[in-house]
Amino acid sequence: MSLACATCPVRDRAACSVLSDEEREDLSQRGRHRTLEPGEVLFHAGEKVTACATLTSGALKVSTTDAEGRERILALVHPAGFVGEFFQPFDDHEVVALAPSEVCLFAGEDIETAMSEHPALGRALLRRTQEDLHASRTLLALTGKPDAQARVAGLILGFAQAASDSPCHPAQEFDLPLSRAECANMLGLTIETVSRKITALEKSGAIRRHGKRGIELVDPARLSLMAEV
Repeated sequence: MSLACATCPVRDRAACSVLSDEEREDLSQRGRHRTLEPGEVLFHAGEKVTACATLTSGALKVSTTDAEGRERILALVHPAGFVGEFFQPFDDHEVVALAPSEVCLFAGEDIETAMSEHPALGRALLRRTQEDLHASRTLLALTGKPDAQARVAGLILGFAQAASDSPCHPAQEFDLPLSRAECANMLGLTIETVSRKITALEKSGAIRRHGKRGIELVDPARLSLMAEV
């Protein structure tokens, strides 16, 4: 399916936002739209990846599986995030949809050509990649915190910041992109511990749960303080 840039929900946040309408229209002719169901693989581990993508809605995870079959989530990709490898395959990494997701998919050679024609796009993609790398490092650093409550609070705060349209304030309401099991996997905790700590955050007045994955930030300052322990 071809791209519809005029109605794209991340047109003002994605790397292509630096392009003029005419330049963006030219870029859209080189890409295609793809819809992913939860659990569907965008890029398989070990395959030669000659494509890249911008996530326009939903959530993706970048993960690897060890010799014993245990999955390790290495990074999360949120709307406006960019994923792909220009110079080498993903090796042991897999990119999988965590929720119903939509991406703008481009062949690697088309993006390389577009970056040559529009240097601002290359700089924007580099900046986006650096931002995503920083966010991934921040999430992975949570596993080093000695306090389980701080790990869970930090993870929820990170999700809130990723779900926000503003770089200054976290989203007040959002859905957790990971299941309890996946949160436990990322934080090095048990599922039971993650569930208990989320309940404790709600009882403290920092958050309020809505349904299975819905989260409302009631007191962002309290949540931030609990994440710093």
